[in-house]
Amino acid sequence: MKEEIKACHSILDLIGQTPLIKLNKVTEHLKGNYYAKVESFNPGHSNKDRIALYIIEEAERQGILTPGDTIIETTSGNTGFSLAMVSLLKGYNCVLAVTSKSSKDKLDMLRCMGAKVYVCPAHVSADDPRSYFNVAKRLHEEIKGSIYINQYFNQLNVDAHYKTTGPEIWEQTAGRITHLVACSGTGGTISGVAKYLKEQNPKVKILGVDAYGSVLKKFHETKEFDHSEIFPYQIEGLGKNLIPTATHFDIIDSFVKVTDEESAHTAREILKKEGIFAGYTSGAAIQAVKQYAAEDAFDENSVVVVIFPDHGSRYMSKVYCDDWMNKQGFFDSINCERTHKIEFLK
Repeated sequence: MKEEIKACHSILDLIGQTPLIKLNKVTEHLKGNYYAKVESFNPGHSNKDRIALYIIEEAERQGILTPGDTIIETTSGNTGFSLAMVSLLKGYNCVLAVTSKSSKDKLDMLRCMGAKVYVCPAHVSADDPRSYFNVAKRLHEEIKGSIYINQYFNQLNVDAHYKTTGPEIWEQTAGRITHLVACSGTGGTISGVAKYLKEQNPKVKILGVDAYGSVLKKFHETKEFDHSEIFPYQIEGLGKNLIPTATHFDIIDSFVKVTDEESAHTAREILKKEGIFAGYTSGAAIQAVKQYAAEDAFDENSVVVVIFPDHGSRYMSKVYCDDWMNKQGFFDSINCERTHKIEFLK
């Protein structure tokens, strides 16, 4: 009898069950034990694969989607790529309204995956007709046979992580996790994981990461939407100029804000010290860990899981580009290392 060929039916079978990797050097001077949940091991290289597959398959179960229909979404890049990948394999069209803050690398990848991309100005209010929220809504109204994923206001975004990422982290830490550190954009990842972990152990602390220029931290603390908090910033997929209903603020214990510059340098530090080619938002997450540690949030017995949302290859024209870093003024401080120049032998 011939042995069965051990192969996945498609790359969609590889979504989830991402590894938990111990951080050894980037956190070596901090109290506690630190682990990265490295979501770039998903086939689409980000945690957004989870929600793309879950939401699309839920729409199929409900009979909302049929082959040839169109999937529409607002995205900073990662959700768009995941939706484009799933759409390609399942026979759907994909139309994306993308913020102009997204790296050129992300935009090129979206187009290569067959998605139709509308680039919208990043630094406009959410109710501006040019915002990617309103452009996506308009496209949904204009395109027959379309569904709008609407991840910022879709409970399925939260459910996807409640059913997958949360249980994985609990199992991988043998239930010993004491703190979760996660960036918040749509809020789906941090909320879904938090809900699961809090059900297992209410003492687990959920520590959010926000950006300067975003309203999330102040809204969490005061329930006040403060327009004066809003100003342009560079980090993608982190923070917001509106309040997503996919963010469950009541189960998040606290937020810290991180800067563009520190997050960029910390992303490079992760690569140099851990060999993990992490994205810009992963740098923001570890920068937040350092800030929480400075506030004595952890002790020697802490088991801290940090979510690394995506892969560094999506930021080759930004964080990992010396020219871009220099244009932002991120090399102005003392002892900031540039990457080594390539030398060609004559």
